[in-house]
Amino acid sequence: MSNIEQEINKRRTFAIISHPDAGKTTLTEKFLLYGGAINLAGSVKGKATARHAVSDWMEIEKERGISVTSSVLQFNYDGYCINILDTPGHQDFSEDTYRTLMAADSAVMVIDGAKGVEPQTRKLFKVCGMRGIPIFTFINKMDRDANDTFELLDEIEKELGIATCPINWPIGCGKVFKGVYDRQKREVVTYSDTEKGTKEGETSIISIDDEDKVTAAIGEERKSILFDEIELLDGASAEYDLDAIQSGKLTPVFFGSALTNFGVEIFLQYFLKMTTTPLPRKSGDNMIDPVKNDFSAFVFKIQANMNKAHRDRIAFMRICSGKYDANMEVKHVQGGKTMRLSRPQQIMADERKILDEAYGGDIIGVFDPGIFSIGDTLCMPKDNIKYEGIPTFAPEHFARVRQIDTMKRKQFIKGVTQIAQEGAIQIFQEYNTGMEEIIVGVVGVLQFEVLKYRLENEYNVEIRLEPLPYEHIRWIVSYDTELDKIVGTSDMKKIKDLKDRPLLLFINEWSVGMTLDRNKGLELSEFGT
Repeated sequence: MSNIEQEINKRRTFAIISHPDAGKTTLTEKFLLYGGAINLAGSVKGKATARHAVSDWMEIEKERGISVTSSVLQFNYDGYCINILDTPGHQDFSEDTYRTLMAADSAVMVIDGAKGVEPQTRKLFKVCGMRGIPIFTFINKMDRDANDTFELLDEIEKELGIATCPINWPIGCGKVFKGVYDRQKREVVTYSDTEKGTKEGETSIISIDDEDKVTAAIGEERKSILFDEIELLDGASAEYDLDAIQSGKLTPVFFGSALTNFGVEIFLQYFLKMTTTPLPRKSGDNMIDPVKNDFSAFVFKIQANMNKAHRDRIAFMRICSGKYDANMEVKHVQGGKTMRLSRPQQIMADERKILDEAYGGDIIGVFDPGIFSIGDTLCMPKDNIKYEGIPTFAPEHFARVRQIDTMKRKQFIKGVTQIAQEGAIQIFQEYNTGMEEIIVGVVGVLQFEVLKYRLENEYNVEIRLEPLPYEHIRWIVSYDTELDKIVGTSDMKKIKDLKDRPLLLFINEWSVGMTLDRNKGLELSEFGT
């Protein structure tokens, strides 16, 4: 086996998804703790003196206690090289999560044991389903009072339409949470409390057949309930089937508490065995093999001003195949140019490490002088690879942006343009006035707040946002006469995007159909690419 094949085979690249407050950031932090990437886990939303979770790096995230951007974290554990893509939990940032899932080979879904399947979980799950990627479920917060365990499984199956296979089973919850039962090894695992943020807790493992020891560890009542539940489980839950897991049809379920470390390492160990090495990717009619093909990658995220001192832009790439060497020349397919990637780095939230090499499955960040767009492909100069583009979500909320100080026009245009290139917001111009009138469209209203905050803090520009009543946007796919002659409805507005393509905004959905009826040959689309 070649060195490249060995390196790629030990890579595991996954995204962590959840509804806000399900404990995703805490779980990520505990993974890093086990991998030795950090020494002390701090409470994410703790006091100012507490260390923030390394995955939330933007100032607004620390102030609000929410993740608004996706972070990339890499660490080694037990012979594996693990790339975690941490995603925003808040639904207003679901577009960023969608793009991140394009770069992952599997997803870990974190569910709050007391809340079950929440709206954002459903939305994210649909995205995973569209891509057919394996989903691993971690039911968190078992150290608090939780819903009935069988009901939680039932809810996942009904709400998300996926079969469940519990790999371990909780013994109690809340104050009487004793640990978990490992179904495959037939062992009861109990823990001492490691809430202080260290990973060294006392673990005791007892065979389920040693009934006296089980009784001594968890008590007669708990043992009796556990034995009944095991019997029920063995008759009712789906059989363990690795092929079904890897094709996204069956989700293995784990229980635990990220805060107190209950069940976290067991989950990590099983997950690494069940998840796949980096998967082949589609380029036209061809599948690009991670090992057999030379270097190729695609850009799934662009982030400006990660370092306030340097005012830089980082393009995040998922390496799909081969080995990347810092000295090699690569082809930027969309730009049609051969180039050396500038300052390739591995980024641990806001900490950086310059890389000499990286392999299929890895995520790297490169300095972007403004040439990359989301969805761009990079490959070797001799190759002809072009990965599928990443679709743009249609914004659902619109506002006109006004500068408070018109003397700062240059910074204002630079700021909104750069933030738009990251894909978090979309900016449009009035149809005939160019950049004089700027309209911003977002998927979730919280993005407006982030835009305002970032323009003030990163570009020193104050803005006022005037909400607009439009809720529906359509790109014009084809039309054989002049756009000025489109006969619309009274609630329709013509605008252009940054690529100068014409679009239509509507207040009412029925106006879309009426406009199509009135203009023969007009074709509209909900997606821009």
